[in-house]
Amino acid sequence: MQTIVKQVVGIDVAQKELVVCLGRMDSDLSSELYAYHVFGNTAQGMNSLINWVKQRTDAGVSLRFVMEATGVYHESLAYFLNAQGYRQTIVLPSKINHYAQTLAVKTVTDKTASQAITRFGLERQLTDWVPPTPAYKKLRQLTRERDQVVQLRTMAKNHIHAEKAEAQPDEQSLRRMQQQIDFFNQQEKEIKVQIKELVKQQEKIKNEIAIITSITGIGELTAVTILGETNGFELVSNKKQLASYAGLDVKEKQSGTSVKGKPRISKKGNRYLRKAMHLPALAAIRSDERFKAIFTRLVAKHGIKMKAAVAVQRKLLELVYTLHKTGSKYNPEYLKKLENSNGAVL
Repeated sequence: MQTIVKQVVGIDVAQKELVVCLGRMDSDLSSELYAYHVFGNTAQGMNSLINWVKQRTDAGVSLRFVMEATGVYHESLAYFLNAQGYRQTIVLPSKINHYAQTLAVKTVTDKTASQAITRFGLERQLTDWVPPTPAYKKLRQLTRERDQVVQLRTMAKNHIHAEKAEAQPDEQSLRRMQQQIDFFNQQEKEIKVQIKELVKQQEKIKNEIAIITSITGIGELTAVTILGETNGFELVSNKKQLASYAGLDVKEKQSGTSVKGKPRISKKGNRYLRKAMHLPALAAIRSDERFKAIFTRLVAKHGIKMKAAVAVQRKLLELVYTLHKTGSKYNPEYLKKLENSNGAVL
């Protein structure tokens, strides 16, 4: 009789549902998926999930919960499981997608997604998830709130523009729209002050921001957004994983010699992080010879400026990660020094 050596609870998290699959691995490394259920993504649903898992697992064998990082919908469950003392792993969606492709599953449903997550957890060596540092979590909340305020203000400005283009604009409507814009301006100002006060209290974050903002095109707001969305880069362990987390990794569809799609970025990552890199990349292309050269070379290769700009976003984000890990500021003359010493362009 085989002994159970590993138990995994794979969860496909949605806004309102937790689609759960139970799996186990025996000492001969054979695995089995043996239970499936759907719970509400609520406090009551999470408690029901724990009771259901307890009834169907061996308390004496290692148990791990595995789920995707699905926006913010997984966070309540992650904190709940952490408070209960359970080991858990939160995986980037791109990793699960790549793994699921190897299973040759023809029909993708919530159930097959939870099964793929469970198999992934059984077959891989995974690291434990730990809650974000409070300061980074607060930065993430504030920068996301500001992003929403800016979007609402832009909508209000567009409404004013449209109203003024009318043959007979309504003055009262224009007045109310302007009041909305003034309100959003005040909110953004308050959020920025709160961010500045938080950073002032965190010496470590101040030093990290100083390093990141040494890069051409990156300001303090972008720096705090990057730190907040990555939990000070605790969520990533290498540049490739960071690009995947931001949704800036390249996805290519190819089948034999007859079907070949154009490579494109996956966009299956953190949209806040991806959005934060847009304007800094354009500034770097204008002002930094290194990134200007990358942009020019790529445009000459395929003629698509937006595609080249996205590549610069990825390079810029990878540079942020490298400098953060080394603790050194950006030196735009570094490549020139290497060129002069080695006689070759890097």
